Amino acid sequence: MAGDHWTLGKGGFFDGSYHVPLVIRDPASGAAGGIVDDFTSAADIFPTLCQKLGIEAKNGLDGRSLMSFVNGGSEPGWRDAAFWEFDFRDIAAGEAERHFGLRSNQCNLAVIRDARFKYVHFTGLPPLLFNLRDDPMELDNVAADPAYAATRLEYAEKLLSLRARHLDQTLAYTELTEKGPVTRRP
Repeated sequence: MAGDHWTLGKGGFFDGSYHVPLVIRDPASGAAGGIVDDFTSAADIFPTLCQKLGIEAKNGLDGRSLMSFVNGGSEPGWRDAAFWEFDFRDIAAGEAERHFGLRSNQCNLAVIRDARFKYVHFTGLPPLLFNLRDDPMELDNVAADPAYAATRLEYAEKLLSLRARHLDQTLAYTELTEKGPVTRRP
């Protein structure tokens, strides 16, 4: 964070910790290089490597391959927002728990951010909402402003749906039968 928002390390919900450039160079690609403005995620790196190496991942993946971008194209139906979670509990010393008056399992947050807004949901603290077009530095939390109530609800619902879609699905498509486990790909 280099001092942005009075913090030094990475973590939390500000863009300075999560809006990290990703550079991919594929010598086999004929693409001359370019900048992708779409929302990507660290979860996209593994599916990208799998596709490049011709390997099928055995478990469900939260990310999607970036190979179409690497090859100079685009990807229809690509995500329109970024999502991340941050666990700020302090198991050893309990500093965060004491500071916020929370139990350890309440010291986490989830974020959904698109081009317009960033919504931050805390397990044990009030939410945050930033209007990124009017406040790109994320200084004015408008979550309690009645004018933003519908926006806050919209983003809370988007976040809930996104989290539900990305629950651990390792065994969700496997059923134990008399003949053994049967697995179906989604």
